[in-house]
Amino acid sequence: MGQVEPGGAAVGVAAAPSSAARLPASASLSPWKRVQAILGGSAGNLVEWYDWFAYTSFALYFSKAFFPNGDQTAQLLQTAGVFALGFLARPVGAWVMGLYADRAGRKAALVLSVALMCLGSLIVALTPGYARIGAAAPIILTVARLLQGLSVGGEYGASATYMSEMAGKANRGFWSSFQFVTIVGGQLLALGVLIVLQHTLAKAQLEAWGWRIPFVIGAALAVVVFAIQRGLEETGSFEAVQAEREGRSATHHLVVRHPVETGMIFALTSAGSLAFYAFTTYMQKFLTNSGHFSKDQATEISAASLVAYLLVHPLFGWVGDRIGRRRLLVFAFGSLALATYPIMTALARATDPIAALALVCLALFCLAGYTAVNAVVKSELFPAHIRALGVALPYAVANAVFGGTAEGVALWLKQHHVESAFFVYVAALCAIAALTALRMRDTQRHSLILED
Repeated sequence: MGQVEPGGAAVGVAAAPSSAARLPASASLSPWKRVQAILGGSAGNLVEWYDWFAYTSFALYFSKAFFPNGDQTAQLLQTAGVFALGFLARPVGAWVMGLYADRAGRKAALVLSVALMCLGSLIVALTPGYARIGAAAPIILTVARLLQGLSVGGEYGASATYMSEMAGKANRGFWSSFQFVTIVGGQLLALGVLIVLQHTLAKAQLEAWGWRIPFVIGAALAVVVFAIQRGLEETGSFEAVQAEREGRSATHHLVVRHPVETGMIFALTSAGSLAFYAFTTYMQKFLTNSGHFSKDQATEISAASLVAYLLVHPLFGWVGDRIGRRRLLVFAFGSLALATYPIMTALARATDPIAALALVCLALFCLAGYTAVNAVVKSELFPAHIRALGVALPYAVANAVFGGTAEGVALWLKQHHVESAFFVYVAALCAIAALTALRMRDTQRHSLILED
């Protein structure tokens, strides 16, 4: 990633354009206005990720409806394949919506991405199963998932940029940590709906039609958030650079002038996304398919671990504001590199739900050192005029390559009786990310977000 100067700044990292250096600081927001902006900016994120995770949370029940042939592992593998295809759409969404957010505004991009997610959820909710329309069913499911991928790809960059720019310098790590709080909150909400339905509907009802309910809920929530986000204020960073646009392509500018930052985001996201999906969405299936727990137990363990994971994010965001983002990243990825193999091995053998919960929470505690500050770290690496694109595009590509394939890789390795190779895979990528973090500058001290 380049040589390192004293103080940790990587040689070759482009400085902000001279025009950006003259940007006036935006008027400071009052504490209440700042909270309103953070809550409004994160509302769409919550719904987006609820819809995104509803797919994988309910896959245990609807996989048979779309892929009726094969055993449970084969059905889940096919469902995971569609999940991975949704990830392939995320770089396209990140590119298009990143350009849109840097041109039309962060707020406009947030509103558009929520509308796309609403459409994707409605399609999933209303699509008949394989028994009624044959091969058209998984094809329509794939189209809906691609729409959701476009939406989420755009939402991440827009929301990370919006919340980081609205957060304020002194507590930027703390406030921007709520971006990932809402990502986890969306996953937790999806699991919460699943738990309620598991306790109110019979298994046969869930597999027949009950799995459609969460997608209807998601579409309805998206309409509410759409109305909320239309009233958001635009960020001072975006407004300040409107007169500073260059005629050159923003994508060309990103690749040519900021290759080091782009590579850093790719490396950090590759490990972070793989670990995140290994210990959250895949964990529910791992506990039933490889461990010794029922579907209900696995769902409850996953939900409880996500509550603990969600609550620790503001703390890690605050710690990052005090000790620096880079130290937190090194801790997160270094500890995951060492702990992943023993934790996953122990979970495969565990029979006590409390012990399994403790192990999952330990892994997520380590991961939170990255996820709590990932939005602000990425935002602080880029000048305002290409910030949304710079945050979104390498993140989405890394997610598609490593996050979207996490379940498929894990299930494929299990089918070939080398499941432990997945544990090594996760640990190896975390070790690479730890080395990357060691060689990057501390964005808290060298932030390119110039407005308070």
